[in-house]
Amino acid sequence: MAFKTLTGKAAAALDKELMSTCAFSIDQLMELAGLSVSQVVYRVHPPNKGRRVLVACGPGNNADVGGDGLVAARHLRHYGYEPSIYYPKRSKYELYQRLAKQLEDLNVPFVDDFPKALQGTDHVVDAIFGFSFSGEVREPFPAVIKALEETKVPVTSVDAPSSWNIEEGPPKSGLGSSFNPAVLISLTAPKPLVKHFKGRHFIGGRPVPPCKNATRFQGALLTLDAGDRPDRRGRSER
Repeated sequence: MAFKTLTGKAAAALDKELMSTCAFSIDQLMELAGLSVSQVVYRVHPPNKGRRVLVACGPGNNADVGGDGLVAARHLRHYGYEPSIYYPKRSKYELYQRLAKQLEDLNVPFVDDFPKALQGTDHVVDAIFGFSFSGEVREPFPAVIKALEETKVPVTSVDAPSSWNIEEGPPKSGLGSSFNPAVLISLTAPKPLVKHFKGRHFIGGRPVPPCKNATRFQGALLTLDAGDRPDRRGRSER
């Protein structure tokens, strides 16, 4: 079975189009994405499996998914979970500051030591890097990626497992090369890295309407053969 993926460059252009021609705001897109993440967590790790969820958030720059993680944590709190947030590099942008304030008002704790917090959680949401990630993992995140590689706690990654290249998948060696989360939620559309992914795969946060110019991104979708995926448990769900 073949399925479509969206390159990182096309994903960035689509986001820009959604916030111009299609009249979406970044707040709306982030809310849709974060809601999708929370729904996936509820499906794969219902509260009766453990209510403690550790959400690791990136700094909220460019196309990382830190804001989506903050939104997801708020929804999880309302579902009855006990989320905690690792957010070491807070964004200067007002939107991200508001999202953090909403969590503080819900008494959601922010933690400073990710490896230590990992020892006391039931599930992890990896919302550190998004489709624009490339190059080396910078401080303070190397210790986080190492902990994610070594943990037995199930991990749900948002859009891309952190440290993976959006086109090429996991690093060939070194940090992140052995990180393969249990669950991946692709936002808007899968990215080419999914052919390397071995777990459960969901697609969420798909607000693309048939507005002017949005449909032109269908031509930017790459076709991948699902049969190339190395683990038979991998699937796409809605």
